[in-house]
Amino acid sequence: MDYGQEQAMEIEALEAILMDDFKEIHSSESGLNTSNRCFQVTVTLQDDDADESTNIPVVLALVFSHTEKYPDEPPLLNVKSIRGIQVADLKALKEKLEQEACENLGMAMIYTLVTSAKEWLSESYGPNSNNDSLQDEEAVKDDVIIPHGEPVTVDTFLAWRERFEAELALERAKLMPESALTAPKEKKLTGRQWFESGRAKGTAPVNEGSEEEEDEDIDFDDDDFEDDEEDMLEHYLAEKSDSSSRGVN
Repeated sequence: MDYGQEQAMEIEALEAILMDDFKEIHSSESGLNTSNRCFQVTVTLQDDDADESTNIPVVLALVFSHTEKYPDEPPLLNVKSIRGIQVADLKALKEKLEQEACENLGMAMIYTLVTSAKEWLSESYGPNSNNDSLQDEEAVKDDVIIPHGEPVTVDTFLAWRERFEAELALERAKLMPESALTAPKEKKLTGRQWFESGRAKGTAPVNEGSEEEEDEDIDFDDDDFEDDEEDMLEHYLAEKSDSSSRGVN
C-alpha cells in the first residue's frame, strides 16, 4: 500500500467535504508530539440540534496527524475546546475516538471520527443532553451581585462623618430648653452644667462633692473611641445602602 498516496487522497476528500471547517495548522499548535503535517477540524452542534437561544454555543476542535503507516496504524489525535467544553469531557472524548480509530484500522477513518465527535457533542451539549455544566455556569452568573452606589473611601467617609457630627450636634441642641439657649452669655449653661443642674428630664442634681468622685471613676479606654468609629462606619454604610436602593427604585 502506498501510504503517502492514501493520506493525500483523504486530505483532498476532507477539504471538499468539510470546506471552511477544515484547515492545516502548525505542529506547535496541535498539541501533538510530531513534526508531520497537522490538521484541525472544527466541530459544532448539528443544524437540527443548534439552539439559537443558547448563550454559550459549544465548539470543538479535532486535531489529527497521519502517522507513517496510516491507515494501517491509528493517527495521532487531540481534541481541544474552542468554546464551552469541559476538560473532563475532552478527556473522555479523546479516549472514545482513540478506541474507534483502533477499530477502523486499514481504512481512511478521519471523517468517521469527525462524525462520531459531532454525535458525542450533540449528546453531551445538545438541547436534550443531561450535561448540567452550561446550566451551572449560567446559575453562577445569575448569583453574581453587581454592586451599586458610590464606593466607600477614606475621603467620602470623613466627609460623611463631618456632616453626621453636625447633624448630631443640632439634634442635641434641640433637646436643650429655650431658656438655656437664649440666656445671656455669662449665664448660659453648658450642656454639662445643664445636665448636672437636674433640669434634664428624669435626672437629679449633681452636687460638686460627687463631681470629683465621678471624675476619678471615669476611665476612658481607647476601645471606646474605636467602637464609636465602628458604629459610625456601620451607620454610614447603612445610609449609603438605603440611598442606593432608593436610587435603583
